[in-house]
Amino acid sequence: MVKIERLCGKQIAARMAIWTGALTFSIFSNQAFSQDPIVDITIGTGGHAGVYFPTGEAICKSVNKNTIRHNVRCSVIPTNGSIENISMLQSGTIDFGIVQSDIQFYAVRGYGPFKQYGPDQDLRAVLSLFAESFTVVARVGSGIKRLNDLKGKRVNIGNPGSGQRADMDLVMAIKRWKKSDFERATELTSDQQGKALCANKIDAFVFTAGHPNHSIKATAEHCDVEVVQAYDATIKTLVEKYPYYVRTRIPAGAYKGTTSAIPTFGIKATLVATSQIPDKIVKTVVQSIFDDFIDFRFQHSAFFNLKPDEMVRTKHAAPLHPGAALYFGNMGYNPKVDKVKAPKRY
Repeated sequence: MVKIERLCGKQIAARMAIWTGALTFSIFSNQAFSQDPIVDITIGTGGHAGVYFPTGEAICKSVNKNTIRHNVRCSVIPTNGSIENISMLQSGTIDFGIVQSDIQFYAVRGYGPFKQYGPDQDLRAVLSLFAESFTVVARVGSGIKRLNDLKGKRVNIGNPGSGQRADMDLVMAIKRWKKSDFERATELTSDQQGKALCANKIDAFVFTAGHPNHSIKATAEHCDVEVVQAYDATIKTLVEKYPYYVRTRIPAGAYKGTTSAIPTFGIKATLVATSQIPDKIVKTVVQSIFDDFIDFRFQHSAFFNLKPDEMVRTKHAAPLHPGAALYFGNMGYNPKVDKVKAPKRY
């Protein structure tokens, strides 16, 4: 939630006292600047084991480098993932959220997990991030070599409220699978599933993530696992039917034992906000990312292939926030957006 803080006047006076007279004019000029309000913003991310949490940290790092100039200070909140981020945005608990492109689509249309709430007319897209692949990680010796082999096995399908669970629910629907088709269907979080696999409590888990992923890497170091092909004729139909899905490949060498690229499908991670967030705040966040883009890309291996043009021009289900459009316009991209008037509390 956006909060405002002012610097203490006594602290400013104490700092001024130690400066020489030659700097008096400069100090008084900076005093007026430093007393501008600091706006605190929060980004809803995901579990610590996924890529969303370090993505939020990387965004905040870029923003906070110049807080003294633009007076915006950023922090991250770990969450259960995309669906919970949408709910927290709706309640005003967070200001920005990282969500999968398919979850953004469901929220805008009022589909799936948002059916009972109806279309979210307040959601606004900010930019797109990296591609995420639907990933099946199986324990060596489990007999799982392809997606259909999950039937009859102990599988972690993801915790409710996460993007990976929403993707698995859709895969189960198109495959006409039910929970009873598995020996056991667990609902562990992304932080728990790797340990459960290595402890032989489950045979496989599904995970929608950018690659390489830290938690999958750690799992592969602790026990023998294999990343299973998750692209077949049924999934091809899914990709062709829903525009927010794309065919992807998990890179060869991404994990121990992965010697060739693994065909699967995926989505894009996106940064979203609501119409309640002022244009100036959104523009500051976007500009901070692109002004710091070289350093930003090296914050995580999932960012290495990011290209500004693709981050800007990706089609979104939600209308583009005018604050993002203000910055994108300077890049030569002038999308049509709805004018959003910020509430007086900002």
